[in-house]
Amino acid sequence: MATDREDRDPRWPKQLYAQGEEPDPRFTLANERTFLAWIRTALALMAGGVGIEALNAVTGHPNPLRTALAVALLLAGVLCSATAFTRWMTTERALRKGRPLPAPRLAPVLGYGLGVIGVAACVLLFVTGI
Repeated sequence: MATDREDRDPRWPKQLYAQGEEPDPRFTLANERTFLAWIRTALALMAGGVGIEALNAVTGHPNPLRTALAVALLLAGVLCSATAFTRWMTTERALRKGRPLPAPRLAPVLGYGLGVIGVAACVLLFVTGI
C-alpha cells in the first residue's frame, strides 16, 4: 500500500525516495555529478570504438584486430553506461539511509579492462603500422 509520502513525491524511482531521510542536497548533487561522469566516460569509450572502426573502414584494408579493439571499446562503454544508473541508485539509497557508500565495483573492471585494451592497441600499432 502506498503512503501519502509516496503519492505526493513526483520523483522516480518512487521506491527509492520513499526510503530513509532526505540527505544534504550537496551529497545528492555530488552523486548526480558522479553519475554524469560515468556517462561521459561511457560516451568517450563508445566514440573511441566508433573512431577505430571508422579508421578501419578508411584504410581500405579492414583488420580484424582493429575491429576487435573497436568492439572492446564499444562494449566497455555499454557496460559503463548500463551500470551508471545502478551505481547512482545504490549510492543514493545509502545516503538516504545513513549507511556506508557502496564499493565502486565498476572502477577496477574498467581500469584493468582499459589497460588490456591499451596494450592491445599498442600491439596493433606495432603489427599494422596504422
